[in-house]
Amino acid sequence: MEFDAIAGVAHAPAEEATGIVLLTHGAGGNRESPMLVKLCDEWASRGWLAVRYDLPYRRRRPKGPPSGSAAADQAGVVHAVALARSLTSGPVLVGGHSYGGRMTSVAVADGLAVDVLTLFSYPLHPPGKPERARTEHLPRITVPTVFTHGTSDPFGTIDEVRSAAALVSGPTEVVEVTGARHDLGSKTLDVPALAVDAAVRSLRP
Repeated sequence: MEFDAIAGVAHAPAEEATGIVLLTHGAGGNRESPMLVKLCDEWASRGWLAVRYDLPYRRRRPKGPPSGSAAADQAGVVHAVALARSLTSGPVLVGGHSYGGRMTSVAVADGLAVDVLTLFSYPLHPPGKPERARTEHLPRITVPTVFTHGTSDPFGTIDEVRSAAALVSGPTEVVEVTGARHDLGSKTLDVPALAVDAAVRSLRP
């Protein structure tokens, strides 16, 4: 499989793919995250090749928090995009859950060329420590960016997420998931469909 180099699992559409979506996981998770699986299924059902992949620290160690340097994980995102670009002439969308989204957003802020950035439960600050905001790189992001966030997420309130989104230099949309915590679980809302709808909208000129 083309994505073995990034420990990726591909969800292929029935027809020729419109483009490629690359999604990665949170700090304690891996590519088997139920949310990533649902998101990739949703993208594939809409004609996109969707790939969920492990960051470099997770390839080194199957469990535990991130180890090694954040720069190495950001380089893993860059490598994944380079691989995707070699396989499609269509759009490339990137993103991830929590830590994975943060690493992806830093890579994009540092100049990684993508078409849309889609962030799930972006960890704006450690729980209970709003003064430790992780927003310094957001003004350097110029691509369309979607924040999908739960209203009960301890890593940032919806108001904090909206304020963070306003720092991004490109167009943004916040998908509010009422009642959801950091895992974005919801019994009433189809979170993958809402998130994909927003990302597709952001692709339009």
